[in-house]
Amino acid sequence: MNLKLDENLPRFLCAALTGLGHDVHSVSEEQLTGRPDADIWNAAQREGRFLITQDLDFSDTRKFVPGSHHGISSD
Repeated sequence: MNLKLDENLPRFLCAALTGLGHDVHSVSEEQLTGRPDADIWNAAQREGRFLITQDLDFSDTRKFVPGSHHGISSD
């Protein structure tokens, strides 16, 4: 699975998910740290990646309608 990890997740998670066979990009590795949510979202969508974040702004289903994007998890 193609994943993008937000900056609010521990760095070891990238290596752990890669070890499980996932293709993982992180916001910090891509120098997107501190950028607006829209920039993070657009990068994930442009790359066809499932975004994993702890940023609850992404949990607004009115703005991020399920089924209209590559996926998001904001637990």
